[in-house]
Amino acid sequence: MKADTFSYLIGVDAGTTSVKAVLINISGDIVASEKQEYTLDTGPNDLCEIDPEIYWDITCVVIRKIIRNSGINPELVSGIAFSSQGETLIVVDSNGKPLRKAIVWLDNRSVQEAQLIEEKFGKQHIMNITGQPEVVATWPATRILWLKKNESRLFNRISKYLLVEDYLLFRLTGRFYSEHSLVSSTLYFNIITKQWWQEMLDYLEISQQQLPELMISGSKVHHLTAEAAHATGLTTKTIAVTGAYDHPSGAIGAGNITPGMVTCTIGASMAMCVTLEKPVRNISMKLPCQCHAVHNLYFLLPYTQTAGLILKWYKDEFCREEIEIARKQNSNPYAIIIEHAEKIPPGTEGLILLPHFMGTGSPEFNSRIKGVFAGITPWMKKGHFVRAILEAIVSTIEHNLQTMKQNGIVIEEIHAIGGGARSHLWNQIIADMTGIPVITRSQTENACLGAAILAGIGSGVFKDIMSACKVCVKQESKYEPNPAKYVQYQELYKKYLSLYRALENYW
Repeated sequence: MKADTFSYLIGVDAGTTSVKAVLINISGDIVASEKQEYTLDTGPNDLCEIDPEIYWDITCVVIRKIIRNSGINPELVSGIAFSSQGETLIVVDSNGKPLRKAIVWLDNRSVQEAQLIEEKFGKQHIMNITGQPEVVATWPATRILWLKKNESRLFNRISKYLLVEDYLLFRLTGRFYSEHSLVSSTLYFNIITKQWWQEMLDYLEISQQQLPELMISGSKVHHLTAEAAHATGLTTKTIAVTGAYDHPSGAIGAGNITPGMVTCTIGASMAMCVTLEKPVRNISMKLPCQCHAVHNLYFLLPYTQTAGLILKWYKDEFCREEIEIARKQNSNPYAIIIEHAEKIPPGTEGLILLPHFMGTGSPEFNSRIKGVFAGITPWMKKGHFVRAILEAIVSTIEHNLQTMKQNGIVIEEIHAIGGGARSHLWNQIIADMTGIPVITRSQTENACLGAAILAGIGSGVFKDIMSACKVCVKQESKYEPNPAKYVQYQELYKKYLSLYRALENYW
């Protein structure tokens, strides 16, 4: 650890609908945090855009607020780095000025272009190079092809193709840089050679000069410009550092930095960041494989569309009494609701939920199937349905773990983050059903913390990720599997699979 007067770091998470930021000291303690939301522009034909200036303006606002609220001297901020949403495309001219609104990752207008790319290169070849098993409109390569076909005059004026982190680094430093974890899902980056995929660039008719220079995560970019320092309330002494795509950034912030670990985020959806030593090219797994923010490691990204979203739906529709009690007690209604589930035994006395309210994610990727409660009896109470929801989400986690295990990927511990990690019952169910220890962390803004750690590495405050995580990532609880409950849950898991297969073609 570097011993000098620069003793604070900033991690900023540029998300889909908000920007969050944390200020940490060299012990990894969060000194101040801030969040501000914004609205996306949506329209017909699956359009989803935003003015790139909003990303910058709100980033400046949240940084200014955490500096003001913390009361520290901004000269004491050594480094800043970003955790960023992936795939959102920003095109700029030679001065770095955006030429149009950013095409957000949720935008699906380039479906036809995705089909053309798949037909041109083939799924397996694309998987071998980019780690992406599916060619969908989300990937920036499809948007570039769409721009070439539909906005040809603008296409000819584009100087640089950037992602959100790239754009924010440019606004801080005046320089164009990116890093491997963020560009892994562009469809024009080779995750093996860590270079731009020239064959795809030629097809898109763009050059490497139109893309930012590549660095590893946690690399020094440059000191802030005077203009950026004025806008953010920082100083030109602060160093901007390459950060990471939000999932591996969250993994670093949770200590998931070696093979055999997995970060499991349960929010509205469920996503797992599975750390690997080597890339996976098995297209039958249908799991994206991307570069980790830890140099020379990779990660898989299994997910389920609906997780905590189902619990929220159940709360809003069927738990008005609990909501009112929580309001009067100034407490969390979810805590009251989950108390009901604690009274119900594992397996929920035969009640099973298929939690696919918006189709399945990995490993099936079935957009047609819907949610199903099965095994309802007259004596069942609210607690049965709540516990069935919790167990169903964990069944999707176990399903992905089993799929990976069948392909030689063994997980030794699960790091639980997100809103679901606040539930002791939910964490214990994960441990009991998977047979894998579950670890929770004291910090909640893991993606921001991961970015701050990377800022510390690039600015010289920390030696490397391993030593930084030992200092900054603090364990809160550890949940060990109960062998007897594991046996019970494996029977439930088999019934879950059987129910899914029985209804797979029903819809």
